[in-house]
Amino acid sequence: MQQPSVLLVEDDAFQRKAAETYLTNHDLRVISVENGAQMRRQVSRAMPDLVLLDIQLPGQDDGFALARWLRESSTRVGIIMLTAAGDSVDKVLGLESGADDYVSKPYEPRELLARCKSVLRRSVNKATPPRLERVRMGAHTLDLSKRGLHDDAGNDVPVTAGEFDLLKLFAENPNRPLSRDWLLETTSHRQRDPFDRAIDLRITRIRRKIEPSPDKPTVIRTVRGVGYMFVPPAE
Repeated sequence: MQQPSVLLVEDDAFQRKAAETYLTNHDLRVISVENGAQMRRQVSRAMPDLVLLDIQLPGQDDGFALARWLRESSTRVGIIMLTAAGDSVDKVLGLESGADDYVSKPYEPRELLARCKSVLRRSVNKATPPRLERVRMGAHTLDLSKRGLHDDAGNDVPVTAGEFDLLKLFAENPNRPLSRDWLLETTSHRQRDPFDRAIDLRITRIRRKIEPSPDKPTVIRTVRGVGYMFVPPAE
């Protein structure tokens, strides 16, 4: 069973390292960042199971704004706010922003771990959608169980294994910007160098197969500075 993933957002370097080390030593996969911009970039690569979010952060977004953004992005992700000791206003605002729980600073590492495990259990038990078998992509349909792509008339559209794996990732992450790095690492199990255009070329081939106008894509859209995003058709 894969270890739960935790994203720690904390600008204090000492507290960040201490929490990361303790949680990692207790079977959690922890990635730590120091501000909201880094958090957004990390989430664009992959949504963690749990986010530990400090309220007082440098930059334009405080913890409340980031919690709202996270909750809008995912109903399943667990969110724990790290608040100033005894500040009941912060706790109320944090919960109203979509957080699942809060931990007051300074906290005992054991308490933080216990809260993490509690929220992770609740997150796992949140209602999950049934496993998708067929996903509409524009006028086409991706058959996940049979690893096939069909046009609007039901005819098979030939796709390579790499193209199907990429389409499957998009189908599982609708309306979420996915970075080129993450797409390449997940489908090809290798890291992308700055001049690697493998994902871009694969997207170009996919667009020729599923887009009504490949030069003006509406199904697999480009997200400047990030990568690509699958936009499901409006019902």
